[in-house]
Amino acid sequence: MAIASPSAEARPADPTVPHRVLIVSDAWAPQVNGVVRTLAAVTDELAALGHRAAVIGPETFRTIPCPTYPEIRLSLFPRRALARRIADFAPDTLHIATEGPLGMAARRWALTRGFRFTTSFHTRFPEYIAARTGLPPAPIYAWLRRFHAAGAGMLVAAESLRKELCRRGFAHIRPWTRGVDLALFHPAARTDRALPRPVFLYVGRIAIEKNIAAFLDLSLPGSKLVVGDGPELASLRRTYPDVHFVGARYGAALAAAYASADVMVFPSRTDTFGLVLLEALASGTPVAAFPVSGPFDVLGSAAGEVGILDADLGRAALTALTLNRAACRAYSERFTWRRASELFLANLVPLHEASVRDCSKA
Repeated sequence: MAIASPSAEARPADPTVPHRVLIVSDAWAPQVNGVVRTLAAVTDELAALGHRAAVIGPETFRTIPCPTYPEIRLSLFPRRALARRIADFAPDTLHIATEGPLGMAARRWALTRGFRFTTSFHTRFPEYIAARTGLPPAPIYAWLRRFHAAGAGMLVAAESLRKELCRRGFAHIRPWTRGVDLALFHPAARTDRALPRPVFLYVGRIAIEKNIAAFLDLSLPGSKLVVGDGPELASLRRTYPDVHFVGARYGAALAAAYASADVMVFPSRTDTFGLVLLEALASGTPVAAFPVSGPFDVLGSAAGEVGILDADLGRAALTALTLNRAACRAYSERFTWRRASELFLANLVPLHEASVRDCSKA
């Protein structure tokens, strides 16, 4: 299939026509994070809808460990190899999911050929880098603005984040959302854990930007259970010997951890969405979090019914114990990967066209 030549006409991809959808992402298996799980779910759903979807990730390139986060591999000089792989796939649409070496190479490939693409804003890298290095976020946001401005649209999952990014000068912002595997994450997975109740659970990367100490420092009854892996795991295990750190869990084991907890505590102040919140709610487990972007957008008007948002995280966790678990499950059923994938597809643009939105309604 030949790649089409550029056209001045602007219209989104027609979701009723089978498409060859190519996603380029620096975050991909075997990494385990929200970006990877989102892209994996979306590509599966697109295939079920009759489209051919593929992800080009760093696993087939020469890589080096990311400084301060060796679990993440960064591709080395991927430009030529990436160009060959894109040409071999011959996409109808191109989506650049991340701003790392692969994302930058894909952006350059498209721009030098006059092709159009979309991007997505998944991660608050300026705040993450500031937490790890002390560098100010402003210059990094300026670089991110330039990166995303070259695309025909930047997909953002949270309305509060959209407004914030508009204030920071980002443009062409398009709404997206997330879903949850309602069959895997289910209240039926609940078991009687051999831990004193109530069980307060954290699930996610064990990294400084996740603000996990804000949870571990709380004075709470029962037990604290931490599921996940990351660069801070060994240090936190030494600092908090009474906390139950069980490492990463997948599939049925992860579903059982969610459903068997009494409250899911989400201490992050920087996540752009919080996929783990939906997985907890689908499992019937209420959530406790700070009133920040991510938790605020996931809970929406259901805050107070399926989760508690409070600047006092300990008070939020204790109050969440009183919430109705059946209501948590019912609320989560609004979020499906089919709906998220259809919206993703509707936001894409043909490789040779563009569709632009501004922030005039921010």
